[in-house]
Amino acid sequence: MENMEKYWHWFCSGLSADPSLESRLIEKFGTPEEVYKIEEKKLLKAFPSNRKKLSLLCAGRKGWDFGREADRLRRLEIRFVSRAHPLYPERLRKVEDAPWGLFFRGELPEDSLPAVAVVGARNCSAYGRNVSFWFAEELARHGVQIISGMARGVDGISHRGALHAGGKTFGVLAGGPDICYPEDNRDIYMEIEKRGGLISESPPGTRPLTFLFPLRNRILSGLSDAVLIIEAKEKSGSLITADCALEQGREVFAVPGPLGEALSAGCHNLIRQGAGIAVSPEKLLEDLMILPGINMKNTQKNKITLERSEYLVYSCLRLQAQNLGKICQETGLAPEKALRILAKLQLAGCAREVSKNYYTAVPADVVSGDADV
Repeated sequence: MENMEKYWHWFCSGLSADPSLESRLIEKFGTPEEVYKIEEKKLLKAFPSNRKKLSLLCAGRKGWDFGREADRLRRLEIRFVSRAHPLYPERLRKVEDAPWGLFFRGELPEDSLPAVAVVGARNCSAYGRNVSFWFAEELARHGVQIISGMARGVDGISHRGALHAGGKTFGVLAGGPDICYPEDNRDIYMEIEKRGGLISESPPGTRPLTFLFPLRNRILSGLSDAVLIIEAKEKSGSLITADCALEQGREVFAVPGPLGEALSAGCHNLIRQGAGIAVSPEKLLEDLMILPGINMKNTQKNKITLERSEYLVYSCLRLQAQNLGKICQETGLAPEKALRILAKLQLAGCAREVSKNYYTAVPADVVSGDADV
């Protein structure tokens, strides 16, 4: 196995940007070792339309040192597994166009645990940020591995939600696993390596070029049992992931958003086309039959009793940020009193201040008590 893996490492390092050509070469010659050993003239004759790429592959073959390249991976703390290796994720192995090899830092997703890909808009709204964190945190808390793409917006926030819950999360990268992109997410890049993994079909040193992002979307869905879309415009990269999921036989769920909002259009179109409606993490867990009946169990465990005025303020909060003035208008409370109550709600874990004097609800099972402040 080790001897064969070294040839797969060479093969996938040279052609990862063209999975279709990789597959045709394996179909023609059987193994990467045969591709490595074949004469350049014969290789070019077999695939005349790919002369440029194959000439580069052959040129790189001449300077390739198996021992040196293996040492390089060790220095970078990166591992490689081919599709033939027993550690290769079983969900992904069953996908027709799965990568022939994966480079990764940390771990790979466990086959025995459920996994959900959470993707969405880079320029998401406050509503999208809150929903992403909520779903990822709750799913991870109940043992679901969160798969996402490390991008700004929904992807990064989903990773953060999973990490906050102490769960496992995996970032699928367009570039090499040694390159953090975007740099804004450096903190979660470092954390994911310890509490999950950073995965790519691209070898270390590969820059995240634009054409690589659609390719990585099939890996996102392929590693997952289902794909959850949170905020997507009518033409969005997240919809490519949804298409990949459908082709792979995965379930697709979408979170509905405010009517008339551009960021809701993609999700609403998916729902019209038959995607599942994700209204809460608990319902999603039930729909996926991961933890049936969890909703009732949590209701008993996590019920929070609020005083009447606290409940009044909580009731007017939304997943979309509400400003202090609107909260006062809806509740009839003076700003000073509303601020005191909002501070209590934040301490109780029921509210979050997302910017100065703008507050959102944190979904929780709350009931009103009889006392007042």
